[in-house]
Amino acid sequence: MYIRNILGFVITIVIFAIATLIGRSLWVHYMDEPWTRDGRVRANIINIAPDVSGAVVGLPVHDNQPVRKGDLLMQIDPSHYQIAVEEAVAAVAARKAELQMRRDDAKRRDDLDNLVVSKESRDNATHSASAAEAAYQQALATLDAAKLNLERTRVISPVDGYVTNLAVFQGDYAIAGSAKLAIVDSHSFWVYGYFEETKLPHVAIGDAAEMRLMSGGVLQGHVESVSRGIYDRDNPQSRELLADVNPTFNWVRLAQRVPVRIKIDSVPDGLILSAGTTCTVVIPAKLSTKWVAR
Repeated sequence: MYIRNILGFVITIVIFAIATLIGRSLWVHYMDEPWTRDGRVRANIINIAPDVSGAVVGLPVHDNQPVRKGDLLMQIDPSHYQIAVEEAVAAVAARKAELQMRRDDAKRRDDLDNLVVSKESRDNATHSASAAEAAYQQALATLDAAKLNLERTRVISPVDGYVTNLAVFQGDYAIAGSAKLAIVDSHSFWVYGYFEETKLPHVAIGDAAEMRLMSGGVLQGHVESVSRGIYDRDNPQSRELLADVNPTFNWVRLAQRVPVRIKIDSVPDGLILSAGTTCTVVIPAKLSTKWVAR
C-alpha cells in the first residue's frame, strides 16, 4: 500500500512536470516566438490604360490569361489616327516647300546689289526663312506625335503576368488615361506578415521565413524589410493642427501589428499564387535567436 502511494505520488509529479513544460513551451511559442497567422500574399498590380481614346476593335485576351511582356492586350480603332498621320505628312511637305522658297528668296536678295535691294528687305527675307524653318520643325514634331498616337492604338503588356478582372469588351469605347484592365506581375509576388510589436525584437532582416498557405502549400523565403511606420488612429490632427488625443480606459493594452515584408525564395511546382490570399508566417526560433547575439 505504501509503495502504491509513493508510485502514485511520483507519477503525479511527473505528469505535472510534463504538463508544466508543455504549457511553458506553448506560452513561449504563442507569446514570444516570431510568427503570425495574419499574412497576406501580395503582388504588383499594373493598371492598363490606353494612351489614346477610341473604340475597342480587338481584344485578343481573356480573363485570367497569362501574357508575356509585349503581347497585344487591346486594339483601339486606328482609323482616325492613320488619317492624322497622313495630314501631318502633307503638312510637313507643305512646310518644307515653303522653307525652300523662303531660303531661295533670301539667297537671291542677298546676291543683289545694295542699290537694288535695301538692307531691310534682306533682313525681312532672312527672318521669313527662319520663321519657315521653325514652322517646318513644328510640322515634323506634329508628325512624330501623330505616329506615336497611331502606335499607341496597340495596347501591349508592360510585364509578364496574368490578366485579371477583365471588364472590357470588343466594341467598348476606351478613354485615354482610364484603366480598362489589370495585369498581375508574375515576377513580383511577396508576402506581408503583420507581426505584433512585441515580437519584432526577434525579427531581423535576412532571417529565414516559412509561409504556410491556407490552401496547404508552403513557401520558403526571408525577411526583406520591416515597415518603419503605421497609422496612428488615436492621434488625428484637429482643425488647429494640434494632436487630438482621445482618452482611453482599456485595462488590456493590445500590441500593434507592424508589416514585415517577406521575399519569396522558392515556390513549389504546381502551386498557384494569388494576390490577397492569406497565410501563416513563421520565422524559425533557431534562426531568429541570432538577432539577440548581435
